[in-house]
Amino acid sequence: MLSNAEIESLEDILFAEPWGEDALDFFGLHGVVCANVVGPAALSTENVFLLATGLETLPADGVPAVFSDLVQRLADAMANMLDMGQSLELPEPEDGDPMNALENWCAGFVDTFLENEEAWLEADEAETADLLVPMLTLSGLFEDEDFKRVRDSEKLTQQMADAIPESLTDLYLLFHAPA
Repeated sequence: MLSNAEIESLEDILFAEPWGEDALDFFGLHGVVCANVVGPAALSTENVFLLATGLETLPADGVPAVFSDLVQRLADAMANMLDMGQSLELPEPEDGDPMNALENWCAGFVDTFLENEEAWLEADEAETADLLVPMLTLSGLFEDEDFKRVRDSEKLTQQMADAIPESLTDLYLLFHAPA
């Protein structure tokens, strides 16, 4: 995966002016990259950058090379882990609020899913929807009463969080295993 210095480099880019206020943090970016890896339709590095920064168009000088390199390395590491039969682990904050980090990760994941929703639901809509429930619920992006009830319960929230690694593996297999 990435070193702390590399994560800081990514966050320096994400929080740079003028887009820093609308950008995802590293946890949100990790969710975007993870969805990009497990999902059926990969976004370009440019589209990952736009999603992560909240921009409508790329800056005049394009995507910073270090961003492209680190995102690609992160994606390759995730795909390699999944190909080796290992579960993906979500990044843990060294300090701060782990629930906020989890919500940010889920929001990044769900934003990426929504970019290509049709492709995600094309293979097996019911199974995909079931596997997405933990991320959809914990993202905080939806005001659904059932999702809110889960988020208001520490026990149910933890159960959803614990289900994410297995859901990621199952999504990856659904979209990438040989038929």
